[in-house]
Amino acid sequence: MDLITTEQLQELISNRSEWSISVFMSTHRAGQETEQNPIRLKNLLTEVEERLLANDMRTPDVAEKLKEPLRLLQNSAFWQHQSDGLALFFTDDVFHLFRLPIALPEMVVVTDRFHIKPLLPLLTSDGNFHILAISQNRIRLLEGTQHTVDEIELGDTPETLADSLPDGWPRKKLQIHIGSPTGGGNLSAKTQGHEAGSDTKQRLKKWFRTIDTAVVELLAGTKSPLVLAGVDSLFPLYKEVNTYPHLMDEGIPGNPDEMKAQDLHPMAWPIVEPLFNKEREACLAKYNKLAGTGQTTTDVSEAVKAAHQGRIEVLFVALGVQVWGQFDPENDTVALSDTQQVGDEDLLDFIATQALTKGATIFAVSPEKVPGKELVAAVFRY
Repeated sequence: MDLITTEQLQELISNRSEWSISVFMSTHRAGQETEQNPIRLKNLLTEVEERLLANDMRTPDVAEKLKEPLRLLQNSAFWQHQSDGLALFFTDDVFHLFRLPIALPEMVVVTDRFHIKPLLPLLTSDGNFHILAISQNRIRLLEGTQHTVDEIELGDTPETLADSLPDGWPRKKLQIHIGSPTGGGNLSAKTQGHEAGSDTKQRLKKWFRTIDTAVVELLAGTKSPLVLAGVDSLFPLYKEVNTYPHLMDEGIPGNPDEMKAQDLHPMAWPIVEPLFNKEREACLAKYNKLAGTGQTTTDVSEAVKAAHQGRIEVLFVALGVQVWGQFDPENDTVALSDTQQVGDEDLLDFIATQALTKGATIFAVSPEKVPGKELVAAVFRY
């Protein structure tokens, strides 16, 4: 699975090109169905080709634009490592792909900027969390939603405590005894037959600082709750060095080396679910309290202007639907279209993207879960 970093998100949002292409599809992880993955992408790329040709782009230019994504069709190794969804973003000189732990709608969007809205469930306040599984022998960072979980890379972070030790340290003779597999117990260590508990604690904390730095960098700009998994005696050591502001107080006790990602997920979700429910219910209550006072809106045009001005504090936006139109920021006017016209963009995507970059709390939900079953519902800051 691929983590969308803050830098990548900003690059996607800020990109402007005459033809910016966004392609989304669900993918199968295993079984015979995986054979359908490249076939479905090929069909979507054919749709991209047809749209570009219909807009009078020259055939050689279309071929050049599709060269990078078409290479994926022949990459058998790529198709053997999929998650639940695949998103491609490309122009003449930009190409991004993300394998994501959510099913994505089969969709092609061709406008002058990338279409971000299908990614919002992974980027917003509702249901995206992480698990940090730590032990002496292994470190894993997992990203989860209510129904899925995947491991993501921690970069160049040493994977084991031994990997973090300096040259000359007697790795083979280092033995750390950290309680029992179910937690409890005391932290102690022996090296070359001598007690070295204090020294080992300091080395553990130094290793944890390296891990914390990587976690903070990867999750920068998010509010994703982080759940620790490990033996109980490691928790206080890690919490001493932690600087990530959304670390949960409660963790998953036990030896995570013996647990697969799918084992950790059902133990982590009950820890984070109350947090998500509390925030969503509080935002919904705030919307209901202010509805009709002029501090909320369900009008798409009004929400476009407010999002551009940075006035949206809370946003509920519908997934799976589009409202096509154009926004003129110089004249502060919005023109809606019944169907997509040349130069149009999905205004719901524009609202969500603007609100996201300006610090709003966002809930990307199915249309029936937007207040009043509208396509958008927003609370204004002022």
